[in-house]
Amino acid sequence: MIDALTSILAFVVAISVLVAVHEYGHFIVGRWCGMKVLRFSIGFGKPIWSRIGKKDNTEYCIAAIPLGGYVKFLGERTGIDEQIDPADQGRAFNHRPVWNRIAVLLAGPFFNFLFAFFAYWVIFVNGVPTMRPAVGEVEDASYAAEAGLQYGDQIVMVGDRMAGDWETALVSMLDELIGDGQVTLALEDRDGQRRTAIIDVGNDATRLTEPGVLFDGLGFQPWQPPAIIDTVENGAAASRAGIMSGDRIVSIAGEPVTTFSDLQRIVTARPGASVVIEVVRDNERLALDTTLGAREVDGNASGFLGVSAGGAIQDYWYVRQYGPLDSIARSVERTWTSIGFTVRMLARMVTGEVSIKNISGPINIAQYAGSSASAGFNAFMNFLALVSISLGVLNLLPIPILDGGQIVYQSIEGLKGSPLSERAQMIGQQLGIVALLLLMSFAFYNDIARIVN
Repeated sequence: MIDALTSILAFVVAISVLVAVHEYGHFIVGRWCGMKVLRFSIGFGKPIWSRIGKKDNTEYCIAAIPLGGYVKFLGERTGIDEQIDPADQGRAFNHRPVWNRIAVLLAGPFFNFLFAFFAYWVIFVNGVPTMRPAVGEVEDASYAAEAGLQYGDQIVMVGDRMAGDWETALVSMLDELIGDGQVTLALEDRDGQRRTAIIDVGNDATRLTEPGVLFDGLGFQPWQPPAIIDTVENGAAASRAGIMSGDRIVSIAGEPVTTFSDLQRIVTARPGASVVIEVVRDNERLALDTTLGAREVDGNASGFLGVSAGGAIQDYWYVRQYGPLDSIARSVERTWTSIGFTVRMLARMVTGEVSIKNISGPINIAQYAGSSASAGFNAFMNFLALVSISLGVLNLLPIPILDGGQIVYQSIEGLKGSPLSERAQMIGQQLGIVALLLLMSFAFYNDIARIVN
C-alpha cells in the first residue's frame, strides 16, 4: 500500500513539474514575442486553485486532473472573425509573425531539454555512486559465452564510444545491436589485460530490444557484489550464528545465493525466521543454524542479518562527481546523447527494428517514479531528466495536436502566405487524435501486459 502511494505521489509530482516546465516555455517565449496569455493551467478539468495575475489579467490555475496542462493565448486556434479588444490588436497568437509562433511552439520542448540539462548538472555536482560496466555471471551456450565474455571483465568501450558506467554502455550496446546485430566490446579482464569481443545476435536484435530481455537474451548479467562477507555486526544474527569475514554465502533456507543482492532479497523476506545458512570458508562448506533479526522498514517487518559486502567492490564502484563548471560540459553531453538515443529508438520502432513494447504508459511510468523516488534524490532527478527528454521529443512529432504538428502548420502558412483552410486543419486534428489514441492504447496494453507477466 505504501509503495503504491509512493508511486502515485511521485508520478503526480513528476508530471506536474515537467508539464509546468514545458508550458512555462510556451508562456515566457509567448510574452517575449508580445502575445497576450489568457490562461496558464497545470492539469485539465475544473480548477481547484486559481488567481488572476496583474499583467494582462492572466489566469493561473491548477486543475483537478494532473495529467497535462496548457497555455491559452489570445487568438490561438480561433477563427478570423474573433472579436479582439482594440487595445490588444496585434497581440493575438495568430496575428504575430510566423517565426514568433514557431518560436513559441518550439519553446515547450526546448525547456524540457533545458530541464534535463539542469537535472544532470545537479546529479554530476552532487556526485553519485556509479557501477562500472562489468560482466557478471555468463550463461553457457549463449551469445555472450560464444563471444568469450568472462565473469569480472570490465567493458571499457562499446564500438568507438567509451563506457564509464552502465547507462552509457547500455545506450551504446542497443545502438550497435540495432545497427547490424553485432556489438563490439573492448574488455579488460581482472588481470588488467585488454581484448576485443564481438557479440553477434544475427536477426535476433529486435527481440532483444524488448524491456528486460537484453541481458537474459545475450546470456550475461551485470556484475554485482558477490555474497562474500566483509564485516559482521557485533551481536547481530550473523555474529550469533558464527559467520565470519571472508565467508562466501552459497545458500539460505535452501535457496541458492550468488550475489549479495540474492542474500538481501532472501533475508529481507524472512524477518525473525530460523534458517540454515551454508557458507564456504577455507574451501570447506559449513551449515550454520541462524535466527534472522527483524526490523521495521517503511512500516513493514524486514529480515536482518547484520553483514556488509566484500569481494573487491572498490574495483567496480566509484563516485562520479565533477565541479560546477566541468558539470556543464558533462550535462550538455549527456542531454544531447539522451535526445539522440530517444529519437533513434522512436524511429526504429516505426521501422520495426525496435520492439513497440518499449512504449510505456502511466502505470509503468508511475512505478518507475516510485522506485526512483525511493532510491533517493539523484535517482529521482535522473528519472525526471529521462522523462523530460521523452516529453520534449514526443511533442516535436509532426502530429497536428502536438507542438510538432502545429509547427508544420505554421511553416506551411509561412511558405504559402496564408493559413491552411479550417477544413484541412480539422482533418489534421482528427488524424492527430486517432494517432494519439493508438499510441495510448499501445502504452496501456504494454503496462497491463507487464503487470500480468
